[in-house]
Formats: sequence, C-alpha cells, structure tokens
Amino acid sequence: MFFISKLSQVGQMVKRFTTGQLKYVNRSEHMRRSYSCYLQNLNHCPFSTTAADNNCEDGNEQKEKISVTFVDKDGDEMHIKVPIGMSMLEAAQENDIELEGACEGSLACSTCHVIVTDVNYYNKLEDPTDEENDMLDLAFGLTETSRLGCQVIAKHELDGICLALPGATRNFAVDGYVPKPH
Repeated sequence: MFFISKLSQVGQMVKRFTTGQLKYVNRSEHMRRSYSCYLQNLNHCPFSTTAADNNCEDGNEQKEKISVTFVDKDGDEMHIKVPIGMSMLEAAQENDIELEGACEGSLACSTCHVIVTDVNYYNKLEDPTDEENDMLDLAFGLTETSRLGCQVIAKHELDGICLALPGATRNFAVDGYVPKPH
C-alpha cells in the first residue's frame, strides 16, 4: 500500500505540474498531504497503473479555509485564504508572499520566521518544539510571539490571524554559495 500511495502522490504532482496548477515541486509540497487522502476514497478511485489518472484529490478543492493576513516589512497587508492543515510557509509561497523557507519546512533554518501580532492567537498555537526554538534562536528580530511559518498550521481557531514578516532573514547559505561535492 505504501508504494501505491507514494505513486499516487507523484502522479498527482505530475498531473498538477503539467496542467499549470503546480509551479514547482519541492519537498514541502511532496510531504504536505497525509497518506489518508489517497486511501480514504480508494473505493471511488479505480486502480490504474498510470498514477496521474488516479484522481483522489478532487475533494480537497472544497477544503475549509481560514483568513490570514500577512504584513510585510513595509507595513503592506496581504489578505489570503488558507486551507485547514496547510502551513503558513506553504500558504505564503503559493500566494507570492516573500517568506523564504530556505530549508523547505524541514526545521533546518529560520528564514520562514513570522511574528504573530496578537498574543491571543499566539496562545492558540501549540508550543514550539525544541527544534523550532533552536532555529528561532538564529532568527533576525526575534520577539516573544515569533514562530517559524513552516510550523504554524492552519486550523479553525486561527481564523483571522495576522502574521508580520521581519525586516530581514538570516540565511547562512548566502547568494553565491556553492556547496562542495562530497
């Protein structure tokens, strides 16, 4: 079942990519959906050896969404709708909001640092893990309500949340950096 599930994921990404619904494929896009999406409607999706023909994602288009406001470093506000279960990093990137996410949501950087502007919304979030706190320690402009956008997941309680983007980020792999081959 694992292989079929992975094959379905890849097929759906290929299908979305070829129809222009997916701009690029990255690790966070690949990891975003749980396997249950592909298994829950298995009786409605005929088995196919061509994964792109398997259309189990149709129900996701009607997914509930919350309202989120991003405030950039210049104070400009961008209001977007974010599906329940999506990270703020993914939502920002899908809406062309400048939130870098250099590690693609793998908790290896602090470039998706956001500041929750209302402490009441901050208190509705799960506590940050030790790994997230380690990365936040490296963030530019750290505040008491700072979080990593990849770790803030849309849920009903966060409807109306406002996230400020810091004036800069700290990306240790700066422009021109070329990793050495192993």
